[in-house]
Amino acid sequence: MSADTETNTPASPADHWEARYAQSTRVWSGRVNATMAAVVAPLPKGTNGTALDLGCGEGGDAVWLAEHGWQVTAVDISPTAVARGAQGAAQRGVAERITWIAHDLSTWTTEQTFDLITASFFHSTVEFPRTEILRRVVAQVNPGGHLVLVTHVFESEADIPPWASRRDDGTPHMPHMPGPDHDVNELALDPRHWQIVTSEIRTREATGPDGVQTATLKDGVVVATRLN
Repeated sequence: MSADTETNTPASPADHWEARYAQSTRVWSGRVNATMAAVVAPLPKGTNGTALDLGCGEGGDAVWLAEHGWQVTAVDISPTAVARGAQGAAQRGVAERITWIAHDLSTWTTEQTFDLITASFFHSTVEFPRTEILRRVVAQVNPGGHLVLVTHVFESEADIPPWASRRDDGTPHMPHMPGPDHDVNELALDPRHWQIVTSEIRTREATGPDGVQTATLKDGVVVATRLN
């Protein structure tokens, strides 16, 4: 039993996510988020082709970005996840194209600017200042650059895949996962400097961790371009 269980004190985001990654050899598939890849593939790389991947996890998106010509900074709160990402990048021959950083994004800052900032499924089961983080990092997008957000969207219990966590009675636990328009409203980007190119829900077919169960999932997509 952990100290958090004994005291009923919620784990910090850092402790929660490090424990999540450390308790298994791999949490995610290592493959790129298909929706993110489809959205980013046609985007111009700008002057420097620099990209920032927020909450990079075990690096599936960061490695894909590097393989497609981006110079990537990948940040995640879990040192274990970041180490796995770096290992995967080395195995796929793109280690020199990715800078890996293990840091809590609620306090992480950088003076570097980027032609692309991505955040795929940048959610947490323990509270963290997601909107505050996103509002802060948009200042690091170069003119002509892009912010790309891909989120889960759960509008009803029917949207939750069968492999998701369940309550004791077998019904799915439904976290608060609003659509992309909610993110647009929360970010409140200045229209004098930003254009919302996309705010939509896309569906995709997905296979669960057991490789057998399938479901149709909804992804929220926001693409914003910095004008100046």
